This record gives sequence, C-alpha cells and structure tokens, in this order.
Amino acid sequence: MNAEQALPYDRLYVQFIKLFNEERDYYQCHDVMEELWLEEGRKPLLQGLLQVAVGLHHFQNGNRSGAVKLLVAALQKLHAYPNLVLGIDLHQLRTDAEEVLDALQQHEDNLPPFRDITIRIVDQELHFLISSCELPSLDD
Repeated sequence: MNAEQALPYDRLYVQFIKLFNEERDYYQCHDVMEELWLEEGRKPLLQGLLQVAVGLHHFQNGNRSGAVKLLVAALQKLHAYPNLVLGIDLHQLRTDAEEVLDALQQHEDNLPPFRDITIRIVDQELHFLISSCELPSLDD
C-alpha cells in the first residue's frame, strides 16, 4: 500500500472540497469529482455532490433551468445518505441546496442573486487535508 492509499480520503475528494469551499470554481469541481465518480464505480453519493457543484455552476452563469434540474437530481440522491458522511455535514449541504433551489423556483421570471454554498467539514483530518492540499495547475 502506498502513502496515498493510506489516506482516509481520496486526493480527488479533498481537491473537490477545496475547489468548492475556497476557490468557488464549480466547473473545475465538476472535472475533479467526475474523475473520482468514475474511478469509484459511479457511486450516487459522489454523483449527488458533483451535481450540486454543476447546479451552482449553471446558476452562477445565469442558466436557471440547468441549475434547477441539477439541484433537483442532486437532492434526490443525497437524501438517501446519513446527515454526517465522508467527513462533511451532508444535512447542512442538503438544506443549503434546497434553499438555493427554492429561490430559483420562486423567481421563474428573473434570476435571484447568486449564493455560494459552503460544505461544512466535520472531520478534523479532512479539514487538515484540505488546508494542506495543493490544487493542480489549470495549465496541466
């Protein structure tokens, strides 16, 4: 077993959280999580997290219908999981995503102001890994 395999969280998952919470780069979040999702056998939990990021990317870029579609799909998947999972507060993430979705659905004629979501970290090891994580260069 190499050192990377011994880590409690996959490096791509750590990069995803860092991109989501600190960089707010939801498009790159999608790329990173999609790679992990494919490597991990297309797990619905990872797909749900990916869909939250893509939904926010659509919202950020003015695509209301795309944002609604992705957030609805994400919430359907994420509701199947416990409140605390993979070192994050999934309950809070679902609540925040539902609030964004509600705002989008209530403003069908115009786009409400964009709102970032922060994934709350509940595991100190994950928090440490995120704080020490170096993101790949966009030029790679």
